[in-house]
Amino acid sequence: MPAPESDLLESWHHNAHAWIEAIRTGSIESRREVTDQAILLAVLGRQPERVLDLGCGEGWLLRKLTERGITATGVDGDATLVEAARAAGSSPVHLASYEALVDGAVDIGRDYDLICANFALLHQDIIPLLAAMNALLAPGGALVIQTLHPWSVAGGDYQEGWRLETFSGFTGQWQPMPWYFRTLSTWLTALDMAGFALSSLQEPQHPQSPVPQSLLLVAEPRG
Repeated sequence: MPAPESDLLESWHHNAHAWIEAIRTGSIESRREVTDQAILLAVLGRQPERVLDLGCGEGWLLRKLTERGITATGVDGDATLVEAARAAGSSPVHLASYEALVDGAVDIGRDYDLICANFALLHQDIIPLLAAMNALLAPGGALVIQTLHPWSVAGGDYQEGWRLETFSGFTGQWQPMPWYFRTLSTWLTALDMAGFALSSLQEPQHPQSPVPQSLLLVAEPRG
């Protein structure tokens, strides 16, 4: 496994407690003001009965969906986050690495009306994982991805490659996290190679910000 991939996973293990605190106190402004609502509305807009939250973290979205009568299942690769989600009433939540999901080594259910990945696709080779998720969708199902907006976070360098998130401005003790930057075209290529067709594209934006806060993609399996 390339070093950035293992460093990415290790950073999540190190940052899990700080992440739980940040999410549950609403200390990340972009999430509090824009992106949490954006992913929730995108999921609810499809009126799903069964949802899989891929990379569910501490389970906030699972709880929001359950409150609305939706059967929500989570999966995450960090044991601390999974434990926190379960303790908060998010159930069921599975512990599984993305590699295990690609290999089918963990049974997380199937025939989902919708699978969402909210800022959860940070590694380089996402195509096998997306293809594995495609196989878990029920007929008529959809994949909803919210991610960093490439234009907003490019920093003048619009080239695919590894970047480093230092969490500057975040409270708490954080370990820097490598993440893979991809352009809009390479996002669309990955979806296509995993057997999806883009259904809609949104750019959630705060009215007082000149740049979009995220990129939100809705895709459906090609017939």
